[in-house]
Amino acid sequence: MSSSRPRLVLIDGSSYLYRAFHALPPLTNAAGEPTGALFGVVNMLRATLKQKPDYAAFVQDAPGRTFRDDLYAAYKANRAPMPDDLRAQVEPMLAIVAALGFPILRESGVEADDVIGTLAQRALAAGIDVTISTGDKDFAQLVAPGIELVNTMTNATLDDAGVFAKFGVRPDQIIDYLALMGDSVDNIPGVEKCGPKTAAKWLAEYGSLAGVIANADKVSGKIGENLRKALQQLPLSQQLATIKTDVVLDRGPDELHLLDRDPGKLRDLYKRYEFNAALKELDAGASGVQGIAPSDAPTQSDMSFGPDSTNALVRAPEGAMLSATTVAVPEALSGPGSYELVTTIEQLDAWIAKLQSAPLIAFDTETTSLDSMRAEIIGISFAVEPKQAAYIPLAHDYPGAPAQLPRDAVLAALKPVLEDLARPKLGQHAKYDINVLSTHGVAVRGVVHDTMLESYVLRSTQRHDMDTLAKRHLEFDTIRYEDVAGKGTKQISFSEVDLDTACRYAAEDADITLRLHHAMWPQLESQPGPCAIYADIEIPLVAVLARMEQRGVLIDAHVLRTQSHELAKRMHELTEQAFMIAGRNFSLDSTKQLAAILFDEFKLPIMVKTPGGQPSTNEEALEAIADQHELPRVILEYRSLAKLRSTYTEKLAQIVNPRTGRVHTSYGQAIAATGRLSSSDPNLQNIPIKTAEGRRIRQAFVAPAGWKVVAADYSQIELRILAHLSGDSGLMAAFHGGQDVHRATAAEIFGLPQEQIDANQRRAAKTINFGLIYGMSAFGLARALGITRGDAQDYMARYFARYPGVQTFMEEVREQARRDGYVETLFGRRVYLDYIHSRNGAQRAGAERAAINAPMQGTAADIIKRAMLSVDAWLQDRGDSARMLMQVHDELVFEVREDHVEAIVSGVRERMAAAAHLNVPLVVDIGVGANWDEAH
Repeated sequence: MSSSRPRLVLIDGSSYLYRAFHALPPLTNAAGEPTGALFGVVNMLRATLKQKPDYAAFVQDAPGRTFRDDLYAAYKANRAPMPDDLRAQVEPMLAIVAALGFPILRESGVEADDVIGTLAQRALAAGIDVTISTGDKDFAQLVAPGIELVNTMTNATLDDAGVFAKFGVRPDQIIDYLALMGDSVDNIPGVEKCGPKTAAKWLAEYGSLAGVIANADKVSGKIGENLRKALQQLPLSQQLATIKTDVVLDRGPDELHLLDRDPGKLRDLYKRYEFNAALKELDAGASGVQGIAPSDAPTQSDMSFGPDSTNALVRAPEGAMLSATTVAVPEALSGPGSYELVTTIEQLDAWIAKLQSAPLIAFDTETTSLDSMRAEIIGISFAVEPKQAAYIPLAHDYPGAPAQLPRDAVLAALKPVLEDLARPKLGQHAKYDINVLSTHGVAVRGVVHDTMLESYVLRSTQRHDMDTLAKRHLEFDTIRYEDVAGKGTKQISFSEVDLDTACRYAAEDADITLRLHHAMWPQLESQPGPCAIYADIEIPLVAVLARMEQRGVLIDAHVLRTQSHELAKRMHELTEQAFMIAGRNFSLDSTKQLAAILFDEFKLPIMVKTPGGQPSTNEEALEAIADQHELPRVILEYRSLAKLRSTYTEKLAQIVNPRTGRVHTSYGQAIAATGRLSSSDPNLQNIPIKTAEGRRIRQAFVAPAGWKVVAADYSQIELRILAHLSGDSGLMAAFHGGQDVHRATAAEIFGLPQEQIDANQRRAAKTINFGLIYGMSAFGLARALGITRGDAQDYMARYFARYPGVQTFMEEVREQARRDGYVETLFGRRVYLDYIHSRNGAQRAGAERAAINAPMQGTAADIIKRAMLSVDAWLQDRGDSARMLMQVHDELVFEVREDHVEAIVSGVRERMAAAAHLNVPLVVDIGVGANWDEAH
């Protein structure tokens, strides 16, 4: 694990207490009190403290029943009661642990394993590496990138490869492995005579417990008979063996700091249990626990208990805990940089000369706003070699600010270099800086690299901000904006930051951008598919998106105001209707008041709960009970209208740019894991189209006089991609024949001629067609169609029987995801599945659904990006006859001169259809109108 991340050590106190007790001889103090387990545990703690973890906790089983006892009355029924000598050491052990500064966690109703599992997963999600100190094999199910096990009794560590080497199965198979074998100590039933080798063999052959169960009739011999006898109890065994990761805890992993030790309490405890060496060390003022041994403890030469016994514990070396690995950062990319503050013409000329001869120019702007179309430039920074950079301040205006070069003159001097296509340039989220400079008369060209996009293509599911990338790839802690400008209400504008501080911050941005490129580009170059996505799609798209954002879209504010008034009127009517239904007035926006009415007064069933366990009134919860009472449906309509009003009809007119008279969205290239673009400030991709009110908002997106809006939309592109990727002959035939694919699917499922398919049957087929793309289960289909789960299962079975290639494709994609940890689009984009090996069933199932969807959604994203590049290049050659304004997933929206509409429609259709060569035709639907609603 990388030392660039903080580390949490979770100590399985219950495991070590028992193991130390049974491994060590029956040591006692002069008063006859047992000390052997204390001796073992404290030596383990010594090894932990030497590693100086960022966070740590000692986790102990709490007394009393747990949820597993409720699941299975015989759980741990065979376990012998705790020996008296061991029980006597529990409280003093906890006292020593606390005095050493370890937080102690004991949660009733669950086991220590569940607390550790929960903290491990929460830590991983928070970017904290985890070491679980234990000897218990059950914890192998938690092992994942960022989570490892260490046994300080044997000095053995287990990562993914170690788990497989030891058990013959992957970490994500450990639960099923334990369920098949059972556990005589915990009295978990398994398959009789099924040992580790048999369990591993079955899982290697059938993949999972579900696979073993499904193929139980294929297992021959006595062991096969035993397996079939155990089938009914195996799901319970699996449940008992599963470590919970959702325990409600009052502390998070980042709150588990080691506390200051209590010397007075330690002194008393060491004296009582005669840990004389430790007492001497404590009195000498030693800074850490270097070793503890009772005065009458046997020497190492007397203690020969075998490799799994106390010798390894007593002789725990300095490196007993696995130390974290470090990122190997070349010296040329590590350490602080040397930065120049440019305030004279001579300095500027010298830097322009450097820029003119540099093989790659990293540049960055400092501005007054995150809105690139309204931001004013405060300064600009450059780097042409790692650890060397300059900042040119242009508009710092605090009292006493030194003289700075005139902004217009500096930009005019830099303009030839920045606009030179032959001068390669690099940015971190360069589109923002391109847009900012465009508003100042500089049309940046020649951006050939962007570190944000390099990171995104390498692993889209990670964060791609500069601070995170610098830590991840360079082991470098950057200066953060809050460090120089402050936080919250006390934050100042960057123009108020003193020049020296501003130089350190701004020049570092350019420097780190260049260093990051040198660190990441070799990784990307070594992967042909992702490298092609980056070089052929993502980087060229930066300029296309920048032009679209700069152009903006024309809004009719009068239409919006009229719609907003009508929405407000309808919301008032719904409010009155809700009051009448409830029998009293209440706030429709108060979830607390609504929950009280729905669940306390009307006694409606609670179908969904909040993470805190309270009844939820979110959309899913209200949809689930909308057929049982009229109030939930009224609330849902009210909320949908309120969202439309606040997000669009009220807001859009307010954010029209006064300089351009248009609304300018920002397209996010490095947001969605599958490669889809996102839209923000405002989000133009989320305007509802399924409701009349949502569609009406598109009427406000208009063309200027003499122009028309043209909307071009791929028809059922993800289904067509599914047909191509699966190669299913039936699905491809439907598309080649120009059939209504949903009607064709319905005909296959229901065994009827297409002309006999009714609306409900077509709807069911459409739900299945699109649901499968998103990994919909039989349960989800049943809920979507309002049918029984059995009927839904039957529909899906018939679908796969008619389209076997689709089922084969999905199975192959799941297997690839499990094997490689990622899936790929048709063009080589990799989508990593971070939870594909999670021991959490819900997380794993979600990753498998994402694995099925990602190749289709990702390929669709790649196709429309390729189409945008082709269409944009064509439009650039045509002059000002048409402008690409918006991308809304599978749709491109243009404004076109009225006398060029026919030619543009033809050219756009041709280029969009040619953006990919599939085994089925790509069909593009195009509409024309005075506004977006008419065109769509």
